[in-house]
Amino acid sequence: MASSLLITDPELYTGFILLAAAPPAVAVIPFTDMLQGNRTYALFGNMGGYFAGLLCMPLIAFVFLGVTIVQPVKLLTVILELIVLPVIASRIILWRKWEKRLFPIKGLITNWSFFTVTYTIVGLNRELILNNPLELIPVISIALLSIVVLGTCIEIIAGLFNVNQKIAVSIMLLGVLKNYGIAGGVALTLFSTKAALPATISVIVMVLYIIALQLRVRRKGSHEIVSDKRDS
Repeated sequence: MASSLLITDPELYTGFILLAAAPPAVAVIPFTDMLQGNRTYALFGNMGGYFAGLLCMPLIAFVFLGVTIVQPVKLLTVILELIVLPVIASRIILWRKWEKRLFPIKGLITNWSFFTVTYTIVGLNRELILNNPLELIPVISIALLSIVVLGTCIEIIAGLFNVNQKIAVSIMLLGVLKNYGIAGGVALTLFSTKAALPATISVIVMVLYIIALQLRVRRKGSHEIVSDKRDS
């Protein structure tokens, strides 16, 4: 909704439609561990979001972008490559029991994946970023609304309904974190480099937001330790 009000450029609008249609981010699970959320809830929610994405992503693209713009066969091919193949790969890793070997470098793989996607799309849009930075203001504003503001609202509502804190963390992450790699990949493959810009800006905002949440968790933990020492 915010994109329809703030974005006039059709390429950027396309990027936000793809971002809205994308499934939850795979990083929801490691971030859930980092922020002391409910891992099981996040895992099943992420799996459900991915399977729903197989249907919802092409459907939303067709409804909001039109069949004449979206090429159905190419879109379905890209979705299968970016959603189905990673799911199959994860099952193979579990079947072969490679997860223990990969666990020590899980964070490194996640960080380099974000870096690769972000660096590629920023590099392709360097002329826009350097020559017309004011055009990024609406994009940044929407990213802040859809991640920081929405995440805060989910936390407040969860608190009002006395939702378990760990589950509330998982719900918030599932609600605000999108698979920016898929959205950016579909945009680059089927549309334009500019259409991938919303995914890149959102990745940057998301990383900063997660860092802020992690610092809050650490401060909360340190305060609890101090309180326990005082009580003892």
